[in-house]
Amino acid sequence: MSLQQFLEEQNKNLAKLYTEYSEASWKTATTGDPEWQKLTVDRGVAIKSYYSNKELFEKVKQYLQETEIDSLHKRQLQSLYSNLVENQLPEEVLRKMVETSTELSSTFNLFRATLDGNKVSENEIRQILINSNDLDERKKAWEASKQIGNEVAEKVISLVKIRNEAALKLGFKNHHEMAFKLKELDRDEIFSMFQSLKDQSDESFAKVKGELDEELAERFGITVSELRPWHYADPFFQEAPPAKDLNLDQYYEGKDIEQITVDTFTAMGLDITDLLEKSDLYPRDKKNQHAFMSNINRDGDIRVLCNINQSDYWMATMLHEFGHAVYDKYVDQNLPFMLRGYSHILSTEAIAMFYGRMSKNPNWLEQFAGVPKNEAEEITPKLKKALQRQMLIAGRWIITFVFFERELYENPDQDLNALWWKIVKEVQFVNPPEGRDEPDWAAKIHFTIAPVYYQNYLLGELTASQLHHYIEKNVTEDFFTHDVGTFLKDQYFIHGGRYHWNEKIEKVTGEKLNPRYFVEQFM
Repeated sequence: MSLQQFLEEQNKNLAKLYTEYSEASWKTATTGDPEWQKLTVDRGVAIKSYYSNKELFEKVKQYLQETEIDSLHKRQLQSLYSNLVENQLPEEVLRKMVETSTELSSTFNLFRATLDGNKVSENEIRQILINSNDLDERKKAWEASKQIGNEVAEKVISLVKIRNEAALKLGFKNHHEMAFKLKELDRDEIFSMFQSLKDQSDESFAKVKGELDEELAERFGITVSELRPWHYADPFFQEAPPAKDLNLDQYYEGKDIEQITVDTFTAMGLDITDLLEKSDLYPRDKKNQHAFMSNINRDGDIRVLCNINQSDYWMATMLHEFGHAVYDKYVDQNLPFMLRGYSHILSTEAIAMFYGRMSKNPNWLEQFAGVPKNEAEEITPKLKKALQRQMLIAGRWIITFVFFERELYENPDQDLNALWWKIVKEVQFVNPPEGRDEPDWAAKIHFTIAPVYYQNYLLGELTASQLHHYIEKNVTEDFFTHDVGTFLKDQYFIHGGRYHWNEKIEKVTGEKLNPRYFVEQFM
């Protein structure tokens, strides 16, 4: 069998397996039905079992040793190799990993916190933390947001140990080290970069957070030293609270957020109407409360899950998720299945971040949200400050998560509850609640469903800033035009997984990933 024939067979087999799994996973997220959950497990195990084939692994290694391999063939072999390495395990181990992960994911989907005896959604908790001035209510709402942590912490730690044991059998120190290596990321380089970003942003972040803390202390009638996690607008302090003199939510009252999203992408020559038709955008019982994009078959069936209400948060989230979706839509459909996606998850996160930031752009607010021109001009300095505040807060949150996750996999038996608040205080400058010994960290779903993933969000933000700079200097300063859409389609989206992620950034912007553009933009 020739290499071409071998790869054609692999693409055909994997397309079938991934499509079946994606469909089941989507149904699980949108219905909470145990039958779909079981099918998701079975289909997830089927993919892992396929990659556990030792004969297939040996074949791929042999092909990679050949000296003359077409670059497109080599990228497919590298994709196969990475997936094969981490799945060279007994089927019972693979099944245990998938079952535990899917069970935990379902727990998150179905869980509703209890507040004053009533079941509440994450949207409801978020609204309390954004709007309420009742300090007792805020504290109880924040504590309710962490209830899921106690439900899942023990199983999350068990899953971490299972992953670590599997990685050890495969020749790695732990799952964290393995995941970085197999995803083409230099762990030491990334953590050094993030430490440098933290150090560089300490002064800017301290200033921004100091201003924010003064505002909150004044709002709640307390001193800055009395501020605790429940005084911020997000349970993990990953979102900037609304500025006291900038209420962006008001611009979406009575507005059609779906249509605004369509109009934004249409202005750039990017059609998403077909994607909207297949998406699931509004909250209901038993549905996943978060947001994500799923490319079901890499052949046009692309769906977005959201839980929209009329708020700036969900407007930005819609732009973010359809950024993911439009990237996948415009990948070259002639590429083989294995490469008909993104070069790296950070590559698609970059586009999602690029679009998500638009909700803080005065020109975007005027053109798409209908904010009067004079009002948009008036709030421009406040928007710039709000975006800087958001980027610094989000950046520090991502670093907090990533630093903690590394330690979680280094030693899952340590005092994780104490470690969590130590890192939160050091990186986010948030005062921990006195005497609290709860697995608050485990309330974040990503430890369960997206292990060793979170660094890609910050890498995506860095890439988004580099793209923004390049477009502004070399394409156009007006971002809401067909020129920008054409540039993204022809230079960024179309290549799919053809290139290594950093080679792709260099091809598009003229240089490899450079954090200085993020620093210049927001620090």
